[in-house]
Amino acid sequence: MKTIAIIGAGPGGLMAAESLARLGYTVDVYDHKPSPARKFLMAGRGGLNITHSEPIDSFLQKYGEAAEFMHPMIGYFTPQNMRIWCAELGEETFIGTSGRIFPKSFKSSPLLRSWLERLSNLNVRIHPRHHWTGWNEKGELAFTTPEQKFIKADATILALGGASWPKLGSDGSWVNELEKHNIEIAPLRPANCGFCVNWSDIFKSKFAGTPLKSITLTHEGKLINGEIMISEKGLEGGAIYALSKSIRTAIETKASTTLTIDLKPDLTIKQLEEKLSHPRGRDTQTNFLRKQTNLSPAAINFLYECGDKTKPLAQQIKQVQIPLTQPCPIDRAISSAGGIKLHELDKNLMLKKMPSVFAIGEMLDWEAPTGGYLLQATFSMGVFVAQGVDKYFKTANI
Repeated sequence: MKTIAIIGAGPGGLMAAESLARLGYTVDVYDHKPSPARKFLMAGRGGLNITHSEPIDSFLQKYGEAAEFMHPMIGYFTPQNMRIWCAELGEETFIGTSGRIFPKSFKSSPLLRSWLERLSNLNVRIHPRHHWTGWNEKGELAFTTPEQKFIKADATILALGGASWPKLGSDGSWVNELEKHNIEIAPLRPANCGFCVNWSDIFKSKFAGTPLKSITLTHEGKLINGEIMISEKGLEGGAIYALSKSIRTAIETKASTTLTIDLKPDLTIKQLEEKLSHPRGRDTQTNFLRKQTNLSPAAINFLYECGDKTKPLAQQIKQVQIPLTQPCPIDRAISSAGGIKLHELDKNLMLKKMPSVFAIGEMLDWEAPTGGYLLQATFSMGVFVAQGVDKYFKTANI
């Protein structure tokens, strides 16, 4: 029986393991952390947005330039397949008001427990504390455990993730090893990330950790409604994550860019001017703004911190312009961009220069916004690559 080594016990690696075990293969999963799927568990703290309910055509558009690459994989294991898979593990899902899909428990831990039990019943063996260091001269997989260990496998699936949240397992240390084999790799950069802003000490001390709600962000013609979070280092949160690719690309191209924030998108400038034309009386400027515009204390102080005081107040509220020059560090990003260039892979996700070695997940050069698209793609790749490995053995007569 052919033996498959999967390196990385995240969702993609575990899904590939399940699919291959069902096909009758002997599967071993190696991970350098003491327990599997640590980043998956962290994602569950926010409710585990596992996929999205929108039509498949618009779903695929979220992958941008990688949409064509993703099409066969998402088509092979669809969002509906994901929901069925969750239900079979005892975790029913539901569609939220935004179209996002969550487990009813809003947690990842019950799903992972059921999944690991299933994998055990399928005789998938998970080996923790195995740090992969490449291949030896015999073509065997090399690990430190912490002692050195060599494993011979008939096929290998690399599922080591990108470089975001390295303390949970994805540290990008695989890049140098693959470059030794002339695999072209796009630099790993933060995706779905915040951006640094040089706040004053007073503003930072008072409002770090405070949200700005019901606002509109605009960057180079792209407009997003939602909320952001003031952090000690800058700005984070769903709305800015949705624009992070656009902002990051602009910074990479021009060294800096400007984000425009409308603090009162429900009011026009004329309506604001009318409200602000009322007599202030004995109210402080802050109290006057709060009463007339219903802006939160954080929003008012954000306006004081960043507003252009040469412009009328109503215009300042509608067009707070924030210069941005760098994303927050990759180790705090939700995901990473860059990775193995897609042209290095064949249609079954095998590295063209390294027969019998496959790669999936955030190791590859694609990215997607939050909203279930990241997890769906990773799960779909895990199912798809299992079929690719099976085809490899059958067509190569190995």
